[in-house]
Amino acid sequence: MTFFNSTIKIGQDEIGEGKPVYLVAEMSANHGQDYIKAVEIIHAAKEAGANAIKLQTYSADSLTIDCKTDDFYIKKGPWKGQYMYDLYKSAMMPWEWHVDLKAEAEKIGLTIFSAPFDATAVELLQELDFPAMKIASPELIDLDLIRRAANSGKPIIISTGPGTLSEINEAVKVVRETGNQNLCLLKCTSEYPAPYENMHLRTIPDMKEKYLCPVGLSDHSIGVVVPIAAVALGACMIEKHFVLSREEKTADSFFSLTPEEFGLMTRSIREAEKALGVVSYPQKSDPARRSLYAVNDIAEGESFTKENVRNLRPGLGLPPKHLNEIVGRKSRRSVKRGEPLYWNMIV
Repeated sequence: MTFFNSTIKIGQDEIGEGKPVYLVAEMSANHGQDYIKAVEIIHAAKEAGANAIKLQTYSADSLTIDCKTDDFYIKKGPWKGQYMYDLYKSAMMPWEWHVDLKAEAEKIGLTIFSAPFDATAVELLQELDFPAMKIASPELIDLDLIRRAANSGKPIIISTGPGTLSEINEAVKVVRETGNQNLCLLKCTSEYPAPYENMHLRTIPDMKEKYLCPVGLSDHSIGVVVPIAAVALGACMIEKHFVLSREEKTADSFFSLTPEEFGLMTRSIREAEKALGVVSYPQKSDPARRSLYAVNDIAEGESFTKENVRNLRPGLGLPPKHLNEIVGRKSRRSVKRGEPLYWNMIV
């Protein structure tokens, strides 16, 4: 039987069943092509409780061509009215930043990784020894890209987005055929912002059962409710877009979390983790329950009756279910009113 990892490791962090939820701040286009702002985002993400900051490694030319025909014109959604090439050119992160941003993140103890969008991006991330690679939802069907990334030996994180079950199966198969078992899948709804009713978070435990690997959530909804619900359903990783302020207008700022909101999400998820705990059934009796008490003085040898014994709070004596068993039996010793009953008092 092929062994699939129930956990993966990125940097020093283990991710998966029984491990703390891994929180990823997605920089995306929120740097606004300003290097200083990108550095500020890294520091703000660390302060907000993120385990990692994620970049995107692409250029306009690696995604599309500069063509002004109707096919390349965005007709609906939040980016409508733009040509694809122009959008990607304005949103991309300069590739020469990778080295310095990696050093900046490592300096403050924040893991940094990226999503490559073509073979040259994979090569760059390998060369710079980024600790993981993320396959974005639209690239789920680019099996050659997935194969190249998986052949790096680095942990592979795949957002499923609009992928059909058969498409997800193909992507997972490609990763595992390379011998790379360090795979994490992210449930994702590719709407911006994603409405709550389209999140379908119950898919998360189903994906865990189907693919026997860690499963998390790449979330484009507004606020922090959806990530907390996902954690309750077993999500081991949460990825949210992160921006210093939504007043800064970038391609992704309108559905991104601010540092304050990401901090709220972090605290809420850590509290939810505590509340989830482990499978546990109480072993001790609760004193707030009822138990059997003498409500009159009972002499040695006197019979117990429903008049001199009642089930009352607190729960320090015999459980109420034994009342009919002891009625008619005799007391081994004298019992004072208000004294709990035990088996060693009953003949």
